Amino acid sequence: MKPKSKVLVIAGSDSSGGAGIQADIKTITSLGSYAMTAVTAITSQNTQGVKSIFSVPAADISKQIEFTSKDIKPDAIKIGMLHSKGIIKSVLKSLKKINAKKIILDPVMVAKGGTRLINTQSIKILKLNLIKKVSLITPNIPEAEILTNTKINTLEDMIKSGKILLMLGAKNVLIKGGHLKSNIMQDVLLYGKKISIFRNKKIKTKNTHGTGCTLSSAIATYYSCGKTLNTSCYMAIKYVNHAIKTGPNYGKGHGPINHLNIINIDKNFK
Repeated sequence: MKPKSKVLVIAGSDSSGGAGIQADIKTITSLGSYAMTAVTAITSQNTQGVKSIFSVPAADISKQIEFTSKDIKPDAIKIGMLHSKGIIKSVLKSLKKINAKKIILDPVMVAKGGTRLINTQSIKILKLNLIKKVSLITPNIPEAEILTNTKINTLEDMIKSGKILLMLGAKNVLIKGGHLKSNIMQDVLLYGKKISIFRNKKIKTKNTHGTGCTLSSAIATYYSCGKTLNTSCYMAIKYVNHAIKTGPNYGKGHGPINHLNIINIDKNFK
């Protein structure tokens, strides 16, 4: 089978394979596209937590992005863990050099086990500069709260927070609702002047390691193939939900999901 598109991932590595670059490659490959990478950090972690983080020098991250893209031009880019001010600035310069168009940003701030992955200065530059340069930003509720200085307890709060991000310069926003206390998952997409709410039954499990990385990579993959953002988000959410439902139950903590799952998408969905 020939790959349908090419996706460049700029993110950190996860030694346990459930999140980060490893999850991104699995997702993009499973959905039929070709994955390339620019590694921003090397982490030692498992399902129970993060033991250490080794930062890749900003100049080397830029080399990975630019040298790779010069030879194989990506159809879309997914950005994950950018944990320092210098790295964010270097990535911004490299994105401008390669003239990237379709960019999905997952503003990774805290690991599933609670380890903080980004400092305050980095959050500021991400908020003031990076979110304006991407096609879509995909924060979960805690990340959206940090970026907007608001508290989110309801669906209405999610929409309000999304509108604040649009006012800050974000072009489109998908706020993931997994942290709300509800039996129904509600993810909110604000695009242009439209709002889509994707509702799915919440699956009760502790095995959700890497769901954010997987979702953003799935969106980037569908988007790289020419789907609209709305359709890309819908299909990616379905893919992640089924990956959670069919998870392999590995590890003693927050286990990984099943990136090799097969899903059926409603052909009438536009």
